Amino acid sequence: MTIGICELLWIRSLLKDIGYEQKDAMKLYCDNKSVIEIANNPVQHDRTKHVEIDRHFIKEKIEDDIIVFPFVKLEQQLVDMLTKAVASKTLSNYFDKLRMCDIYAPT
Repeated sequence: MTIGICELLWIRSLLKDIGYEQKDAMKLYCDNKSVIEIANNPVQHDRTKHVEIDRHFIKEKIEDDIIVFPFVKLEQQLVDMLTKAVASKTLSNYFDKLRMCDIYAPT
């Protein structure tokens, strides 16, 4: 999540350099509710000891209203098509969402 935020901050500064000032918070979509809760929770937990520095960086960006973490359902994660083995029906749905077609499919 921290690396994703750093990339979004870089893109934001690049857009600012070319004259586009973004006023809204950037969205980093996440399909893990636990991670979203840890990022938004100001209380330090035992399970977050190993990510303390990253968590503070993320919390700072949330408080400054630079980034938000909207939840996205697992079924709507298009990136899974590229990173995981998915069922053929799910793959077909992803192709439809991306408006891709199978050039070898019978007509």
